[in-house]
Amino acid sequence: MFENMSLLTLQHYWYFIVALLGALLVFLTFVQGGQTLIYQLGKTEIERTMIVNTLGRKWELTFTTLVTFGGAFFASFPLFYSTSFGGAYWVWMAILFAFVIQAVSYEYRSKAANLLGQRTYDVFLFINGLLGTVLLGTAVGTFFTGSQFQVEKLNLTNLPSQASTVISQWTGPAHGLEAVLTFTNVALGLAVFFLSRILGALYIMNSVKGESIFERARKELFISAPLFLLFFLWFLVSILLRKGFAVNPDNGIVYLESYKYLHNFLQMPLVLILFLAGVVLVLTGLALAMFKKSSKGIWYSGTGTVLAVLSLLLVAGYNNTAFYPAVNWSLGEGTEAFNKFLQSSLTIQNSSSSHYTLTAMSYVSLLVPFVLAYIAWVWKSLNNKQVSEEEMKEDIHVY
Repeated sequence: MFENMSLLTLQHYWYFIVALLGALLVFLTFVQGGQTLIYQLGKTEIERTMIVNTLGRKWELTFTTLVTFGGAFFASFPLFYSTSFGGAYWVWMAILFAFVIQAVSYEYRSKAANLLGQRTYDVFLFINGLLGTVLLGTAVGTFFTGSQFQVEKLNLTNLPSQASTVISQWTGPAHGLEAVLTFTNVALGLAVFFLSRILGALYIMNSVKGESIFERARKELFISAPLFLLFFLWFLVSILLRKGFAVNPDNGIVYLESYKYLHNFLQMPLVLILFLAGVVLVLTGLALAMFKKSSKGIWYSGTGTVLAVLSLLLVAGYNNTAFYPAVNWSLGEGTEAFNKFLQSSLTIQNSSSSHYTLTAMSYVSLLVPFVLAYIAWVWKSLNNKQVSEEEMKEDIHVY
């Protein structure tokens, strides 16, 4: 089946899978968002314990999805993996650090006589919720604004004694951290942060038994929702009105095209419909929780998050678009040096694995629905009843 597909079809197939994993990862950051609300929603020790434990039952899903996302990118688009993870390493190291201290915190937070104390681990959880989301969103923002790197595949033919054999070289001085100097990137990072707080509050409203916690979480939505909309609209309008990174399908030449991402939405109506449906679902979940005091908002907003983020990532890579642009504005737009630098941009065609590798991986991907079904079953089992004070007092395994 897959072996009869063209290489281009397999490349589109695997970019879709990677984009879907990225969308699921953003949804699962409700754990990170909830961690930033522990002391805001929990005013007593037992309330904070209830919040930490309902989040603690899901934190592995976020971490596993992050690792799977990186692994899928490595296997399907290895040149992106080596360029971004090998060049912008300070960003990815900071993200990894944030997730490592999260794992440590859940493991040792309630251990008897732990050296750092429970409050310290709660601070670690807040740091994970803040840095993990803001940096992740900022890094993804570079898919639309570009990064400073160069790719030279001919270096593979060099002997070690003659010249560099490194394909990708990062030319940005801060190895990825310079992304924070572009406000469009930061706006997406802040949008992801406030979205994670929204999803975290919605999840806590659904999974924790306690009227006071429920009401505090509902009030938090009136703060985070406007801030999320502000930063998300700033990012969205910015990318729709800016020049995008188009690819000539005949020769692979990358060039700047005015309103490229707006054109992508209009030229891919199904993606536009998915995006609009996602936005409507996110707003529906918010409205149900804020004005109807419903605990079901997480399912609407969560589904909407997946659809909206998936659509944005498809717009970044489909329709002859460079999904990881190489750009150095200091060279002067339109100059020969600028255009040469631009040709290092990564597309789904020039950065993917071979036809054989993508085919073999595609058969493995058929197991994904079974994995998702297992996750859904585990989720339902763990959330069979709301976390309560009585359970926290009786349960021998409390985070």
